[in-house]
Amino acid sequence: MLRAGERFAVIGNPIGHSRSPRIHALFAHGLGQSIDYVARLCPLGDFARDLERFRASGGIGANVTLPFKIDAYACATERSPRAQAAGAANFLHWHDSHWFCDNTDGAGLVRDIENNLGVALRGRSILLLGAGGAARGALLPILEREPAHLCVGNRTHATAQALIAPWREGHAIDALALDGHLSDGERFDIVINATSASLHGDLPLPATSDLFAPTALAYDMMYGREPTPFMRWASARGATRVSDGLGMLVEQAAESYRLWRGVQPETAPVIAQLRSELARG
Repeated sequence: MLRAGERFAVIGNPIGHSRSPRIHALFAHGLGQSIDYVARLCPLGDFARDLERFRASGGIGANVTLPFKIDAYACATERSPRAQAAGAANFLHWHDSHWFCDNTDGAGLVRDIENNLGVALRGRSILLLGAGGAARGALLPILEREPAHLCVGNRTHATAQALIAPWREGHAIDALALDGHLSDGERFDIVINATSASLHGDLPLPATSDLFAPTALAYDMMYGREPTPFMRWASARGATRVSDGLGMLVEQAAESYRLWRGVQPETAPVIAQLRSELARG
């Protein structure tokens, strides 16, 4: 149970679009609880001071979104292995007089794919598109599921190589340049778009790419009312199943709720509710 005066927030800039307050309110309602959780606009360049103001007002937990995930990591005294692997944090918890940070994005991705979509990662050939913050957050949780092969694809090959360098020992992992050739001919069981290309109506890789094994899943971390450009392209290029990242958003929030409150909320009703709200606009 919450103690009186405990406050939670999602911190970012901009932040008005965030669905996190809605998601956590739905979690609390489903559990017969209440939660004081708000969207908090943080001035650019002022994260550490604003986090202290939040703590002084009773804040004990925060989700952190762009552009402050690296700042959140820097403010924490204690860091989870997931946060260390990503070099960034989207979760903060004040306890024992210090901030603990974690990165729940990758856990949310894995749970959405395996639990909600019913697609196992273990033993699969996986292509992760992008080498930025979203890909960094996903890398360790994916590797922990023991895929047969994980390939990180990025338009700048050196960036992808640098990302995977710490993980080469003991893992079947390599890097791929998304430069229009993709000549190695490998087909992937799961292709995950961890870039922001869909936000701009773009594709993260050449439109002529042939990537999909039979029964392949194409997964876009972005989401919206309509299928993303990546989802539409993947369907046309042979992906058997496509999904956006709304379930990942809910699942990473559920991991945060569990870490704060010690109870795992039901996610399926929340995903369905948000999907309905998106459809209505």
